[in-house]
This record gives sequence, structure tokens and C-alpha cells, in this order.
Amino acid sequence: MTHPASGLDDVVHQRVRLGILTIAHEARRVEFGFLRTTLDLTTGNLSQHLTVLEKAGLVRIEKGYEGKRGRTWIHLTPDGKAALRDEIAHLKRIIDHVEQAYTEHPSPEPA
Repeated sequence: MTHPASGLDDVVHQRVRLGILTIAHEARRVEFGFLRTTLDLTTGNLSQHLTVLEKAGLVRIEKGYEGKRGRTWIHLTPDGKAALRDEIAHLKRIIDHVEQAYTEHPSPEPA
């Protein structure tokens, strides 16, 4: 029997990429600047994470204009939705595993 953590996806599980996927899941599309500000990232750092997710087929990046300003929008792909759903399921299994261990072997009360 393997530990539930062995099912985590290294591409998805990384903190910033999990944040990107989660935010993108909440909206039809999310603007690059919103992600950068919300996740407190530099432009270059966010770009690198988006490249990883795009190469994995988890997000689609759309460039266009809003008025005269160039914009970049991020969309979650069907594979991205499935990967996020799977990651959340694995995280829930880990939580269940830890809670079961606490129930079976409670920590001693502090003196």
C-alpha cells in the first residue's frame, strides 16, 4: 500500500502552479496581472510557471487587447480541470490519512 502523497502531481502540486490552477478554475479566464498581484509574484516568475502549465496542457494562454492595452488571459483546459480535481482528491486522501493516524494514536496531552 503506497502513501497518498505518492499520487501528487509535481507539476500541479507546486504552490504557485496550484494557485494558478485554482484561480483559473474559479473564472472563465483570468488576466495575467490579476494572477501576478493575487499570488504576489514577479512577471518573470509567473511567466515561468505558466510556461510549465502550458507545456503540460493544463492551461491555454491567449494574448489580445482590451482597448489599446495588450492583455494576456489564462484559461484552464479540460486536462487542467481534471488535473486539479485529481490533485484535490489526493490532498483529501492525505488529510484523511493524517486524521486517521491521530484517531488511532492520539498525541499525549502536554504536562
